[in-house]
Amino acid sequence: MSATSWAYLSRVVEGPSHALQQLLRAGRDADEIAAGVRARASWLGRLGPETEARHTWERAETDLHDAAEQGFALIHPEHPGWPAAEIEQAFDIGVRASTANMEAFREHGVAPHALWVRGRTDLRALFANAVGIVGTRAASAYGHHATADLARGLAQRQYTIVSGGALGIDSVAHEAALANAAPTVVVAACGPGVVYPRRNAGLFDRIVSNNGAIVTEYPPNVAPDRHRFLTRNRLVAALTQGTVVVEAAFRSGALNTLNWANYYARTAFAVPGPILGPASLGTNLAIRDGKAAMALSADDIHEMLSSIGDTDVDGQRELAFPADPIQSLSRNELRVYDALPVAGTLGADDVAARAGLSVALTVHLLVDLSRRAVVAREGAQWRRSAVPGVGSM
Repeated sequence: MSATSWAYLSRVVEGPSHALQQLLRAGRDADEIAAGVRARASWLGRLGPETEARHTWERAETDLHDAAEQGFALIHPEHPGWPAAEIEQAFDIGVRASTANMEAFREHGVAPHALWVRGRTDLRALFANAVGIVGTRAASAYGHHATADLARGLAQRQYTIVSGGALGIDSVAHEAALANAAPTVVVAACGPGVVYPRRNAGLFDRIVSNNGAIVTEYPPNVAPDRHRFLTRNRLVAALTQGTVVVEAAFRSGALNTLNWANYYARTAFAVPGPILGPASLGTNLAIRDGKAAMALSADDIHEMLSSIGDTDVDGQRELAFPADPIQSLSRNELRVYDALPVAGTLGADDVAARAGLSVALTVHLLVDLSRRAVVAREGAQWRRSAVPGVGSM
């Protein structure tokens, strides 16, 4: 198939199109569809009206040239780097399996027919093990720290970090991926030749230079109009195995991405936040309403995205946060320990009475606890030991 045909369709059919996808599934190739659009063929169906206003826009060669000057290449379903598996999993299998197929999303919930890519064009590999991280542009210090921590942990587990390239949470996610030598992908809402936000031009250059990519559905010089962000969000959700929303107010574009993740039966996560401010209201409500799983760490995310039995996040927490000596005590041991005064000493008979245990058992437990340096003996008296890291009870 000719790249010019895909470039022509990318320009004439903006964004997702049910009608175009139906023709492709029916066996018509890009060259045939492009020729049909130009000739206004009767078999176009709904694609006829969709292309009525633009079918004379013969800019394919110019678009390919302009994109190349900006470092972009056009990839399509015949390209070896096309993420076919992820597209099928989300746009075909996921949509059928999802219980969140909201009518409002269906019109634009279909796969892209072409993608313009700057940087690494092997999207098949980039998206094979990927997590989206999105959130508010007005990120708090908490949001910054949480995003950096999650992205660092996911990078260490060899995930590609995918986001929208915006200021705030998106930028922190991309920066953390770069700092941890992980590939990161920007899914943009504008075409080659347009940099948005302009403040992130340097960040985008570093992403491309470090095995990452800038990806967009839109042909050269298309502006980042508001509706394109909402359409773009579906790609972040669909092309990753899971999407994490770190901070989002009650009405937020980041929550739109989370809704798309549910639509495609991808795993949706939200980071809980403070309850006294608006920055995390959207994420907290998403967790409360069952629209997102709570994400406390990269291990949480990895566990939910892994096959059953591959990882045990609670087991890892046991290693990372071992119980202190008091938390490790059995119930009877704790009864004896609690019976001892916080300061001062007590005889075994009095300890037994306060613990409600026999004297023999109490003495046995006291001797065992003393071997473990939890209690200490002073003549016929017993006292609590100063256990490192344990405060008064």
